[in-house]
Amino acid sequence: MKRLKLGIPKGSLQNATINLFEKSGWRINVNDRSYFPDINDEEVECTICRAQEMSRYVENGTLDAGLTGKDWTEENESDVVVVDNLIYSKATQNAARWVLAVPADSKIKRPEDLQGKKIATELVNFTRRFFKEKDIDVKVEFSWGATEAKAVSGLADAIVEVTETGSTIRAHGLKIIYELMESNTQLIANRDSFKDPWKNAKIGQVILLLKGALRAEKMVGLKMNILRKKIEDVIKILPSLNAPTISGLYNSDWVSVEVIVESRIVRDLIPRLISAGAEGIIEYPLNKVI
Repeated sequence: MKRLKLGIPKGSLQNATINLFEKSGWRINVNDRSYFPDINDEEVECTICRAQEMSRYVENGTLDAGLTGKDWTEENESDVVVVDNLIYSKATQNAARWVLAVPADSKIKRPEDLQGKKIATELVNFTRRFFKEKDIDVKVEFSWGATEAKAVSGLADAIVEVTETGSTIRAHGLKIIYELMESNTQLIANRDSFKDPWKNAKIGQVILLLKGALRAEKMVGLKMNILRKKIEDVIKILPSLNAPTISGLYNSDWVSVEVIVESRIVRDLIPRLISAGAEGIIEYPLNKVI
């Protein structure tokens, strides 16, 4: 039987990735003592590995495909196929940003002010390329962790660190002076694997359902009853992906209306629907929107 060797990122993205796969129809069971979790699909073989290393394993063919950050694909300068981009994390739907930060009381205000200075980061190669392209001579050192503390304690003049909202940077007494790159999760594939018709189709199935599950996270279904004579008033204020579904109720002047809408507008939409004559409004979550 043919199998797709799929890499699941270990670390901060692991739980979010497994949850996303479950919403998409794949249940991945992780055993802390094994890097090869079970999955309820005989055509897929999973491997857990660090996002920082994923693109290397995909490039050399150890894995057919995997999920990792755009930042690590660029850091490793890996020759892989970027199948599609995704944005998901445990806490937010914000894209991750790699930023240049200095102590809040520092006189450094722009990258050029770091001429001859020291920068600590985990994203060494990308940072070196960035400053080289700007013709700014800096010393870039690899940071094994607690990178923010290196700038605060004076071990480095600045740091390049990843953030989503910037709150952690500010909480450590730092200020952001420049954004180097916006990153997001990518589904990447080995070039030879992507040319294989069967593996290409399987990768296509995975990305289709993952994106459907992500889209569903931002949307909900609404179902309501409306008097036929008021239907036009309600439809005018009712957004939907396409036209709403309307069905008549048995032996009644009422109809049932069902739509899919963005979850962020529901709290304002429901009072307006009630004012327009809608009754019995039901809101329900979605697994996938394809």
